Formats: sequence, structure tokens, C-alpha cells
Amino acid sequence: MSPLAISSIVLVCIFGSAAIGVLLRSRFPDEHLTADTKDVVKLVMGIVGTMTGMVLGLLVASAKSSFDGQRSGVAQLAANVVVLDRALAHYGTETREIRNNLRNSVNDMIQRIWLNEASPSPKPGSGTADEGSYEEVYDRILALQPKTDAQRTTQAQALKIIHDTAQMRWLLYSQRSSTIPLVFLVLMVSWLAITFASYGLFAPRHGTTFAVLFLGALVVSSAVFLILELDRAFGGIIQISSQPLRNALTQLGK
Repeated sequence: MSPLAISSIVLVCIFGSAAIGVLLRSRFPDEHLTADTKDVVKLVMGIVGTMTGMVLGLLVASAKSSFDGQRSGVAQLAANVVVLDRALAHYGTETREIRNNLRNSVNDMIQRIWLNEASPSPKPGSGTADEGSYEEVYDRILALQPKTDAQRTTQAQALKIIHDTAQMRWLLYSQRSSTIPLVFLVLMVSWLAITFASYGLFAPRHGTTFAVLFLGALVVSSAVFLILELDRAFGGIIQISSQPLRNALTQLGK
């Protein structure tokens, strides 16, 4: 389910709870709506609201931190790919086929991570994505037979770069799925629904009350939407751009 659909459900649940609280006000006996009762409810709901606000703030901060980390990982991955290509270029002409395979593997990586984007058009003769797998690139670099100290140094650097790049690549693959447990989200929405129901219980029954309660529910549901969007860094409205890797792709093989 998309973050927009989930946040819409959250909006309905929270505002519906507030509306139910307003409607139940007329059904409660007067002794249950005294000033003392109102003070007790305010005190308890203040604690619940504070806890919910802290959890929402922590979730937003955590999702933003994860999003920024993955965006930095993509930029670093693009830089590693370009550096690896230039190292292979300096090694000699015998690495030309390895560089073509490297370009194909980057092309395949973009298609696998950004599923909602159109795949870039490969250059003629560049081969398929399967031919450009990172495993094949690694094997071919490992099979090189350097003849000079400079080539041996370049080969060692290339192997280190491809190890780091492979680790980043699989880390990006593993972070494509959502990391927020459904039970956690349900509990947080339940806290918010209870809080807004208590607000509606002691609120006067007129249009301004419903408008303010709806505005508050909209703000909270938008926070949930922001959390879910940041948690899906490679899809949705807010997503990490593939442009760094696409820019790197244009530099490979030159």
C-alpha cells in the first residue's frame, strides 16, 4: 500500500475518532463532564500526546537520517564507479572489455534499484546487463596479469574499489523495502485516535470545532506520510535521484 493511501487511512481514523468524541458528548451524563473530570482527562491525554509527539519526532528524524545516508551512499557509489573505470583505463588497453562490463553492470544496477524509472538506452555493442555483472567484473580484474609495478598497484586499487562498491550495492538493494513495522504504526495511530477522541469529547459541537480537529488530524497524517515516504527512499514522491549514477554512466568507457 502506498504512503498516500496509508496516510489517508490515518487521517480518516484520527478525524473519525475526534468526530465520535464530539457526538458522544451529548450522551454522557453531566457528572462525567465536570471541570474535575475534564482536568483529569486533560492530564492523562497530555501525557499520551507528549509520548506520541516524541515518537513522531523520533520517527521523522530517523527516517530523514536514513534517507540522507542512502543518498550519500548513491553519490559515493557513483564516485567509486568512475574512479574504478579510470583506474582500469590507466592499467592498459587489455581492460577495455572489463570497462564495458562495468558500464553494463551500472546500467543493470539503476534498473534494479529505480524500478519506476525508464531504463537508460545502452550503447550499441555494450552487451546485456547479465554480461556486465559485478561478479564477472571482479573475476576479470582478478585474472589480470600485471607486468609492471604500476599495473600491480592499479590492480590492487581496483580490487579494493570493487569490494567497497559491491558492499554499497547490496546495502542499497536491502534498503529498498520498508523498515517500519506495521504493529508499530498501528499502535501509534491508536494513540493518536484516543487523543483526538478526548479532544472531541470536551469540545463544543459546531463547525469551527470540526474544522480545527480536521486540521490537526491532517497535520498528524501528513507527518505519517512524510515518515513513510522517507522510509521508501527509492520510490514514491520523495525519492533519491538516480542522476549521480546516470552521470557516472555517461563517463564510463571514455
